[in-house]
Amino acid sequence: MSRVAVVTGGASGIGLGVARQFLADGHQVAILDRDGAAAQAAAADLATAGKVLAIETDVADRAAVQAAFDRVRAELGPVGILVTSAGIEMFTPLLDITPETWERVLAVNLTGTFTCVQAAAADMIAGHWGRIVTISSSSAQSGAGNMAHYTASKGGVIALTKSLARELAPHGITVNTIPPTLVDTPMARQGEANGDIPGVDLIASMVPLGRAGTAADIAAACSYLCSDGGSYVTGQVIGVNGGMYI
Repeated sequence: MSRVAVVTGGASGIGLGVARQFLADGHQVAILDRDGAAAQAAAADLATAGKVLAIETDVADRAAVQAAFDRVRAELGPVGILVTSAGIEMFTPLLDITPETWERVLAVNLTGTFTCVQAAAADMIAGHWGRIVTISSSSAQSGAGNMAHYTASKGGVIALTKSLARELAPHGITVNTIPPTLVDTPMARQGEANGDIPGVDLIASMVPLGRAGTAADIAAACSYLCSDGGSYVTGQVIGVNGGMYI
């Protein structure tokens, strides 16, 4: 059955892969991204695959999120699926993390996730059906040096997901999280270029399956979790990581 799916951070990387997969699954897709030009370019590229809407949205801006979801409802219909892929990654030693930096990372990664879920949930509750997948991070499970702000925000996403799963289950809504490890995305390549992480190919050699993950790998898991077949999976941390964390 075709649903209306919202993908935040959908202009590139994991979000773009998820948007592409949802169109292949027959859904209508709204791409929300703070880079409006990139969102429009992604929508234009995907237009032949189905109905896709691009909206420039900073998920840390509550009013912008509400306006975006209002537009989705007006142009596509009630929201049935949400994947929260929007996020920012920073590498900062503990003593150099400013209050402003801390607040920005949490505002996008954690509060932005909450705000988008809250904006979508009313449609799902009214329809007695919904699928929500948050994108967290394996660094929240393992810890990571120079990333206290990032790991804290993603750990919060995992805890938020579990609480939402319990609260929304009576309404026929599932909520799960995927904590990627190494995924070959523009963000990962930028971290490599900045010297924040070792080479993507070097890290990939340490993955038991012998390669970096792809956006398509994460998208395939989202496709299942957001399908009718995923109706009995909720509150779970689904590791799509090539065996890095078991």
